[in-house]
Amino acid sequence: MALRVQRVSAQLVPVLSLSLRTSWSVEHVREVEVARPPCDAASITQLPGLSWKHSLRDFKPVEVDAGASASGARTRPKQAEPKTAREARYAAQSLPAPEASGNPVAPLVREFIEIFPEKAPAILPPDRGVRREIDLTPGAKYCVTRQWPLPRDQTAAIDAFFESRHRAGHVRESVTPHCSPTFCVKKATGGWRFVHAFNKLNDATIPAQTPIPRKEMVLDTMSGSTQYSAIDLMDGFYQILMREDDVPLTAVSTPSGMLWEWLVMPQGLKNAPATFNRMVSNLLRPLQSFAPSYFDDIFIHSRAEGGMTDVEVHLEHLRQVFQVMRDNQLYANLKKCIFCAPEIPVLGSYVSMNGVRADLVKIEAICAWSTPQDQKQLRQWLGLATYLHNYSKNFASTVRPLLQLLKADTTWSFRPEQHAAFDATCLSTAPVLMLLDHSKLFHVVCDANDFAIGCALIQFDYEGRERMVSCQSRQLKPAERNYPVHDKELLAMRYALIKFRVYLLEPPPAPAHGALVSLLSEYNFVVHYKPGKSNILADALSRRPDYDPRTQWGCHAVGDDEDDEECAVCLAERVAAVETAATSPLRDAIAAAYEHDAACSDMVKYLRAPSDSARRRLSPRSRSRVDRYAMDRDLLTYCVDRTDTPRIVVPLDDDLRARIIHEFHDSPSAGHLGREKTFATLSRDFYWPHMYKWVRK
Repeated sequence: MALRVQRVSAQLVPVLSLSLRTSWSVEHVREVEVARPPCDAASITQLPGLSWKHSLRDFKPVEVDAGASASGARTRPKQAEPKTAREARYAAQSLPAPEASGNPVAPLVREFIEIFPEKAPAILPPDRGVRREIDLTPGAKYCVTRQWPLPRDQTAAIDAFFESRHRAGHVRESVTPHCSPTFCVKKATGGWRFVHAFNKLNDATIPAQTPIPRKEMVLDTMSGSTQYSAIDLMDGFYQILMREDDVPLTAVSTPSGMLWEWLVMPQGLKNAPATFNRMVSNLLRPLQSFAPSYFDDIFIHSRAEGGMTDVEVHLEHLRQVFQVMRDNQLYANLKKCIFCAPEIPVLGSYVSMNGVRADLVKIEAICAWSTPQDQKQLRQWLGLATYLHNYSKNFASTVRPLLQLLKADTTWSFRPEQHAAFDATCLSTAPVLMLLDHSKLFHVVCDANDFAIGCALIQFDYEGRERMVSCQSRQLKPAERNYPVHDKELLAMRYALIKFRVYLLEPPPAPAHGALVSLLSEYNFVVHYKPGKSNILADALSRRPDYDPRTQWGCHAVGDDEDDEECAVCLAERVAAVETAATSPLRDAIAAAYEHDAACSDMVKYLRAPSDSARRRLSPRSRSRVDRYAMDRDLLTYCVDRTDTPRIVVPLDDDLRARIIHEFHDSPSAGHLGREKTFATLSRDFYWPHMYKWVRK
């Protein structure tokens, strides 16, 4: 407001120049003549030019944004994605995109195109065996909230919305004593989002105890898969019928004076997400081994099996899921679906055949966070950083100096130790977790220090590398910090067993071991290890020459150095040496067996004489990994990565593979190690698919 004085009729008359600016940047200027300047707020509000009726006449409909309000920027809608960028993203995920790129799922999507509509059909959904039920607490009264007035354009939008739902059979007029108001929220992409204020109804509703799928359980089913798809269901809340007795409770009012009640489950009801999740889980229960669901997301994963490739199996799995959706009139948003991909996002992580990795966007957000200035900012960062506690070793020890600043009696002081803990370098290099394989043994490593304990669940992958499945850590309580070292170690073991209990309880004893376990349970004994040189009697009895199975292979024990070249272990150690003997029985056997293995034979021919025709004869898997193969004279070698030592590729010959495993396990130089150590030693020098299964046999 500005005050200026001008001369009117030979006297000075104060003129107030009033500048009114609304929150949507529309400015109105009015000049008001007064006899004397106002001296307080009360006299200013009494000016005739500031009458609310006078002000409303100056507002034109074209000048007012439908999403504006008196609260200013707090309710201003967030910045929408540019239309051109959004259209480009949607075009890349529409049906023509996979068809143009040759995605094998495109014909299948075209066959089931009715489950991928632009908008969900405006019809009453079928009864799928699950209805939305509202159970009120005993003694609950009528749930009534008065409808407040809304601008004319919002009222018109609400009326149009309910008219369309009425034609679809989703709502009907009501005379119930219950009533909840309706209002609008501006969408970032334009238009209105309609909201029902079911506050009183939700307060009187008994919470549902429907279990929510755990992320770990969803990920555990994906071990060993190589093809992945993700389906996003559309308009889930309008796809479930209401229980008839509970329809009156859903009554909502409109600013125009109508009272509607929902025949389908609307948004905003308590327990609605759990009901929708229960419906999807019930429909997909027969397919849950390869199609786990999480609310409106369905994750399909497949691997090669039954003589079919992974793509063929995956297409069959997709067909079964699509058929369930067609039979039950469930619809998906094609623009948000992912099909036949090597990696998909799953509940905040990314899953592929290599394992589970953290979302790089979230890691970047953690690393780019500015240094906290107070406890509130530190709590915000810790809440985000906790996302990586499953990926980061010793997470509790790392953030311990920061947690000290959250104590009530601590003065805020960000010292060098806090800066070191805040450094997100260790978090930004979070490892890729292995998807656990229930057919392999689990290894648990744990450790304890003066202020924290940690543990990790370990498995060996199909390449023989030690991979982390999960890791956990926590700080020690004040009393636990006084424990002796051995008690802290025991505490770490107990913590590991509790955290990984669901995995360590399985697999159960094999049928062949059941009788042995039952027999041993009757005795009270302690097992001590006794080296073979000290266990002379039992060792001699177990090594009778007539019991030696190596006579079946024509092998003999390694005596002196002149026989070393016939040992598989020695051959592997000297495969890259120039002085390797030109003639070796095992080397010749491996090289000769390449001719009887089509995959190895094609790879050997391609490496010796590279050509386009020879490359086309390779399988898709071999073609994608051709840079990992090489020839060492007459032997084919394979490297897992560039830093890996070349391994001898053993062709598909059961007798040859059994002989190599026998020498790595039973020969004197092998040491008769256990299954895991034998596999780890063997996989360093030799390679063939499914090697672990051979060792396990």
